[in-house]
Amino acid sequence: MAVEIERKFLVTGAGWREAVSRVRDIRQVYLARTAAAAVRVRIEDDRRATLTVKGSRAGASRAEFEWEISVEDARAMAQMGQGRQIRKRRHEVLSGGLTWEVDTFENGLILAEIELPGEDAPFHRPDWLGAEVTDDPAYYNAAMALD
Repeated sequence: MAVEIERKFLVTGAGWREAVSRVRDIRQVYLARTAAAAVRVRIEDDRRATLTVKGSRAGASRAEFEWEISVEDARAMAQMGQGRQIRKRRHEVLSGGLTWEVDTFENGLILAEIELPGEDAPFHRPDWLGAEVTDDPAYYNAAMALD
């Protein structure tokens, strides 16, 4: 089973901006959400699309299954979505030997995520990070789109 181990933080400083190595524009729509799973379709830079199923979170871990699909199919599926479309700009930022994904949302929210090899894996905490929100459902993209 594919497992994603990810920690999420609010961003409170601007120091990450000088270390950006790549930027992508992302649009995503949720097709379904239950207590057990969320299904989303995502389009990146109007050139790549994925269909993703994410299981419910247990700490920083959850099951994640993802398939690349055509952008044309993704656009058609997005028409079947629930709630609001999430639009964000994802910045890849190298810090402490790891790549952080810093997402800036249309509403001004900035979140940083890091994928780790294990729940207790150590990592350098950059000074531009604020509070950890890994366990706060209010900061899940599905919650922002569907609540």
